[in-house]
Amino acid sequence: MDLPRTPKFDLTGQRALVTGASSGIGLGCAAAMAEAGAHVVCAARRLDVLQASVDAMAAQGWSVEALPLDQTDVAALPAVFDAPFDIVVNSAGLARHSPALETTPDDFDAVMNVNLRGAYFLSAEAAKALMSAGKRGSIIHISSQMGHVGGVDRAVYCASKHALEGMVKSMAIEWGKSGIRINTICPTFIRTPLSAVTLDNPERLAWIMDKIKLPRVGEIEDIMGAALFLASDASAMVTGTSMMIDGGWTAG
Repeated sequence: MDLPRTPKFDLTGQRALVTGASSGIGLGCAAAMAEAGAHVVCAARRLDVLQASVDAMAAQGWSVEALPLDQTDVAALPAVFDAPFDIVVNSAGLARHSPALETTPDDFDAVMNVNLRGAYFLSAEAAKALMSAGKRGSIIHISSQMGHVGGVDRAVYCASKHALEGMVKSMAIEWGKSGIRINTICPTFIRTPLSAVTLDNPERLAWIMDKIKLPRVGEIEDIMGAALFLASDASAMVTGTSMMIDGGWTAG
């Protein structure tokens, strides 16, 4: 009897681009790709922080390089894809929380420019390069549980992530025949330096722990396995969908 074999999670020989890779979830995703054997181009705006992260990964013997990039500058994106990437992980994101009645146009535009406009054209350039090379590939966006529910003082952020979820579904339909997969990862609150202001607020933390069904907030490591799964052949039949890493938040 010929038994089925588990598809490989190994990424040896593949090129990956990870945006927002200087810290937090983006750094975790970059480390996951590099540890699995991919050559990882780590992109972010803060070059000093980015280079320190890349140096730390290189010290592990992983194949990595730094790329200064502001993905809201969509005119700069085509040059990033002179050669296609087998894997693109978009972890660049921005949040400016406030009550909806206090949202300014500048805050609205800033969040949408990163979370939606930048994500849209990054995806398009990644897919265009893959198609031109006749290659398959995987595009992964770090979205949010807030792309499926609402949240206090998060109208703009939720709007950007709900839009991202719809964008990914449409692109998956359009690009599937070319062998290009595109999906999202939707984390709950993950313990990072950026989330500290929320998690250190007792009232906010109580609200979060009431919503999460597991008895803790998320850690960066909780995202890394999901990113590796979506990047690898193990998810070869997965496109146009969301992986909820939310501790059961949206189940309730």
